[in-house]
Amino acid sequence: MKSIVGIACAVQAIKDGHEVSVFFAAAGTRLLDPNFLRQLDLEMGEDSTMVTDFVKTICSEAKEVYCSFASVKAVLGHSEGDEALILADKDIHWSGPPGVISLATSCDVQLTY
Repeated sequence: MKSIVGIACAVQAIKDGHEVSVFFAAAGTRLLDPNFLRQLDLEMGEDSTMVTDFVKTICSEAKEVYCSFASVKAVLGHSEGDEALILADKDIHWSGPPGVISLATSCDVQLTY
């Protein structure tokens, strides 16, 4: 549940006009799994779509969305090309530690959740 705070902050930064890039890795890749998002939505309320809407905003409006495919494989069991995530594989910048370091060293502000 605490990851929702990070997602909400990213969405607010986008809405405030900031350029936002997001990197999903390790257990955070679950936030790209539509089934996991539905579970979080239910925890927020029976008819809630808040968490899914947050992630959709990030996917459609963030400057870049990065993801560790090794994490997706290890955590979710999906392979590249499965198109099992909320965002199409082709719209994700697939990377590992080099992408994290690049984003961290090129940004003005960094939030980690």
